[in-house]
Amino acid sequence: MSKAAKLTIQQWGNSLAVRIPSAVARSARFAVGQPVEMVVEDAVIMVRPVGEPKLTLAQKLALFDPAKHGGEVMATGRVGAEVF
Repeated sequence: MSKAAKLTIQQWGNSLAVRIPSAVARSARFAVGQPVEMVVEDAVIMVRPVGEPKLTLAQKLALFDPAKHGGEVMATGRVGAEVF
């Protein structure tokens, strides 16, 4: 299904920017943290996903399994020349 939106280019620091409306982002399967590639050909700009979105800290913590990852990761005693 094709989605379209008429947008206005705005100043963002020294760059220009447009916001991607949520319906267009959903249609393109974009997510926050999504790596994208921008290509310009004959004055046409294409933005396409390249790889998986980066996980937020909350998402990483939700995936953490103490049984799988060994539980506590900090040593209880000296490992090297640490001063306690």
